[in-house]
Amino acid sequence: MRSQAIRHNLKTGLTLLILASSLHAAQALAREPLLPTVGRAMAQAASPQAIADYRRKLKEYQEARAAFDAEAGAYWNSIIEKRRGRNAKRREHQTITLDDYVLTQPPVYGGPKRPVNPEPEPEGPRREQKYVPIVTDLLRAAAEHFQWAPQRPATDAEFKRVYARFASAAGLTREQAVRVYAFETGGNGNHDTQSGFHGTRAISTAIGYNQLLTTNSVELLAEQGLDFVKALTEKAATLSGPARRAMEHKVAVLKKMVALARSVPDDWSQHEKIGDTPQGWALHAMVLDIDVGPMLQTHKLLTSVVFARIKGFTRPLTAAELEMMNLTGDGTGLDMVTMPQAMRLQVPTANFFQRSGYERNPVAIRYNTVAKLLAVTDERMDFNSNKPGAKELAAAF
Repeated sequence: MRSQAIRHNLKTGLTLLILASSLHAAQALAREPLLPTVGRAMAQAASPQAIADYRRKLKEYQEARAAFDAEAGAYWNSIIEKRRGRNAKRREHQTITLDDYVLTQPPVYGGPKRPVNPEPEPEGPRREQKYVPIVTDLLRAAAEHFQWAPQRPATDAEFKRVYARFASAAGLTREQAVRVYAFETGGNGNHDTQSGFHGTRAISTAIGYNQLLTTNSVELLAEQGLDFVKALTEKAATLSGPARRAMEHKVAVLKKMVALARSVPDDWSQHEKIGDTPQGWALHAMVLDIDVGPMLQTHKLLTSVVFARIKGFTRPLTAAELEMMNLTGDGTGLDMVTMPQAMRLQVPTANFFQRSGYERNPVAIRYNTVAKLLAVTDERMDFNSNKPGAKELAAAF
């Protein structure tokens, strides 16, 4: 509620600012007569000297940028080659050493900035922004495509209790669940908290305690959905009357959703395509349900725990290590997790990213070794674990 009030107040403030600006502009126009040619009044043609100066600076910029791109390209190619080498050694059960990583930091561009063209440039075609659904879209899609609405908890504490009970039974520890929740939600998130709003527009479909994307929900329903159906079918058998009929309807809907999720190969890109459709939005609505939501949230983390165990990692993952696998993917995350501390101090985080992802990630750039990245993750978990939402989740265990 508080975040909605903040967004409402911000929107109101911006509206008043726009109205005030429009009023001032109207008053100014009333005082000053319009000139016959607005274009000539607003700007003059650039001088030949200014154009020549721009072209000289542009050439300097392009040369500097080309040199940097060549250097950066070679660096990121070496990252790819080292990653391939590590994967090959793991397949052969060989020991990974420091030589299997790039130990220098990525090059940083330090040349001149791109100069501003003194002449007007034609505008390119505007890139249409992809619409990101919000909770109301998920609910509408579930109603339209499956004639169903998720059973919402009376309070978020109720959702936390169900999540804690299921997570504990599945093998997650309280420390893992609470600290990941604290990191992902800032320590106060609800089961329907959606990450990343720019004004009123969402920039991510990530929802809940472990911030599941639409693709996560599709993938988990494809891989774990039959187990979810079995669990709810057993629960339905213990109920009677309206409660049983409602649970049986939920089971029927869940079966249809699982069938849709399993209608394509078990591949992230295939699941992503479903997640980008209204039917996929409907599947994502299951994350809001009091019965299915906790199972989805649990298995988002549990798959990483199981993956590490299958790969021979026997000790319990710390919450920060689990978060690395949660954020970067199981294979990449395990690469960091299995690294001895002495190596963590020396290996740059760039080894675990694609170039485009790294350059958009200020955290990975600032905390530029594995040890630093894990340390700052732990620090944020420590701080956010003291907030009311995290304490409430801890108490639910």
